Amino acid sequence: MILRRPILSLKPTTSSSTQCRRLLHNRLSTRPIPPPTPFVPDVETFLKLIGRQLSSHKAKIPSWSALFTLSSVELRNLGIEPARSRKYLLRWRERFRQGKFGIGGDMTEVTDGIAEMKMYEVPVPEEWLKSNPSLAEGTATRSPGMRRVAINVPLGLDEPIGPLDEAKPVEGVKVKDSKTIVGPHVFMVKGTGGLKARIAVKEGLWEDRRGHKVDGGERRKAEVRSKKRAEERKKARS
Repeated sequence: MILRRPILSLKPTTSSSTQCRRLLHNRLSTRPIPPPTPFVPDVETFLKLIGRQLSSHKAKIPSWSALFTLSSVELRNLGIEPARSRKYLLRWRERFRQGKFGIGGDMTEVTDGIAEMKMYEVPVPEEWLKSNPSLAEGTATRSPGMRRVAINVPLGLDEPIGPLDEAKPVEGVKVKDSKTIVGPHVFMVKGTGGLKARIAVKEGLWEDRRGHKVDGGERRKAEVRSKKRAEERKKARS
């Protein structure tokens, strides 16, 4: 009697780990879509702010919802190239989803892409006073227990919307020498003596600048410089 080995089924099976990966992928693809903000009201403005010439692709992204749901493959199929541009867009998209904006992104009073701010004296937070009691004392440029900050106000007006004690200082800017609002891409309003300043939406306002390679970059720097020294020695001997 001849014993034969049982024939193994060649029918592919789906492992539990594969099923878990698929479920996880489906869950990740339904991430929340953040609402537009007064400073970033649409796709065109978002692409303009993050720079790297991504605003040239504004016609390829049909809506705000598409901006935050299209995958990298779908962005590639739409013609957004090269790959580093897609990665940069996805990175900024995630930052915006988490509420991490660039300069001016937290401003709520915006008119035609221009946000205005004015200098005010507001009470120093209590936790600051506990760690630094000297802040309770007044100076020549500051009242006792007060500090000077920049607060967003409607364009052309002198008072913020709502109570002053509830207004939040604008992130990314500060008051220099207690008389001038300063910060990246901030420009003064003429005739206000530095008490008012503005930030305007423009190309590359939030752009993360790419570095440039020096002598071939980190990986090839030693090799390139060695060849340069050898070439200099060769010229010196001749």
